Amino acid sequence: MRLPTLKQLQYFLALTETGHFGRAAALCFVSQSAFSNAIQELESTLGAELVDRTNRNVTITATGQDVAVQARLVVADAESLVDIARGRDDPLTGELRLGVIPTIAPFVLPGVLPKLRKQYPELELLLTEDQTERIYRRLMDGELDVLLLALPWSMKGVEELPLFRDPFCLACREGTDRVDPEHYRFNRLDTDSVLLLEDGHCLRDHALAACKIRGTEKVRRFGASSLLTLIEMVDADLGITFLPEMARDSTLLRNTRVRLYPIDERSYRTIGLVWRKGSRRVDEFRLFGEFFHENR
Repeated sequence: MRLPTLKQLQYFLALTETGHFGRAAALCFVSQSAFSNAIQELESTLGAELVDRTNRNVTITATGQDVAVQARLVVADAESLVDIARGRDDPLTGELRLGVIPTIAPFVLPGVLPKLRKQYPELELLLTEDQTERIYRRLMDGELDVLLLALPWSMKGVEELPLFRDPFCLACREGTDRVDPEHYRFNRLDTDSVLLLEDGHCLRDHALAACKIRGTEKVRRFGASSLLTLIEMVDADLGITFLPEMARDSTLLRNTRVRLYPIDERSYRTIGLVWRKGSRRVDEFRLFGEFFHENR
């Protein structure tokens, strides 16, 4: 059986990333003709059409998209093989592609990353911030190595490492008449008084579950598109919300009248790491998680 070469797979991945033969060839430091020949040889070896060349813009076929997913994993495994052969034993060195959700990134990363750079100067951390479902897909496609997110979340083919609990707090504008924060009771809230993020943000789902929000008529139908928008709406006294404890000292709350108040200690989300099941970097991910837990 003829097998594709790593170089061919790397070329093809460059093409999927750039969507252009010329730019992909430049990225791989080869001429466009040599690059095109390599892609044609790859298609011949696999016996499948990976690229639709009928349009001005490159279109990756359905088969090509499936091949790209596996190619990323193959190339990543080959890179790990090189690391093993070179005897690189130092933990947290080289490239690490981290996916993180926007309801964690602005609260944790500013304090942790400087310490991480100081302790592990050889680590090249590449960050991607997006919603849970999107970074999960990129993890399974081989585009990301590990995720920092809020649990629980329904995912298949992964291993989870819980790090710490992040309690939810009542968030409201100082002096509001909408709620008595010292004697908060959910059943005392008015209709449409609870503001949450829009569907797709795990913080919405976790807040609904952790804060025992069952009376949906109290939750405003249309959610905020971002944390910043949500906080601005609360600051304008358009409603109350529930924010994680880690947001208390963040810059998002600075210069606002939004205040956080503790609620039921059973209302929390769990912050953890997630990686593909069977990854060879498990020990490194656990060390990474331990660092975050100790330095958050």
